[in-house]
Amino acid sequence: MKKTAQTDGPVIIKKYANRRLYNTESSSYITLDHLAAMTREGRDFKVVDAKTDEDITHNVLTQIIMEEEARGQTLLPVNFLRQLIALYGDSMQAMVPGYLEASMDSFRRNQEQFKSAVEGAFANSPFAEIAKRNLQMFEAAAEAFKPGAAGATGTAKPAAATPEKSKDEEIAALKAQLSALKDQVDKLG
Repeated sequence: MKKTAQTDGPVIIKKYANRRLYNTESSSYITLDHLAAMTREGRDFKVVDAKTDEDITHNVLTQIIMEEEARGQTLLPVNFLRQLIALYGDSMQAMVPGYLEASMDSFRRNQEQFKSAVEGAFANSPFAEIAKRNLQMFEAAAEAFKPGAAGATGTAKPAAATPEKSKDEEIAALKAQLSALKDQVDKLG
């Protein structure tokens, strides 16, 4: 699922004293929201101080996270933040970045394996269409929890929804599908 950048090296972003960010690839000024979008697209970038040429990517990424959290896109639980703060200055501090990076890589791999397993488990069976629809709904729900996602307001709709159907009709159809599925499972068991 890891996306690759469209260019060989990282895009250089210069940050000026007036806090403006300049994308050297597109020769345009950008915002932190642009950098967040680039990150979601898998674009690699490096932010440097325009005056000193110091790499400040870490600081800018942390700032993006803080802005996302301030918007109500909370991803980091309070207890996690407390534990993370407590590790600063601890003898284990040097191990934490590697551990967190490995944990996130594992999470991404598990997410991809889950998707592949669901798709493969129901291939060429009567449940294939239902599984496909459920997977689309799962992906829509997961997308709603991504910071900055269009569905982040909790208004994500199932992929099978059509504008003509009312919510009551949609619920009734889903209940009927669930009942039929339950009947099929009961017959198997």
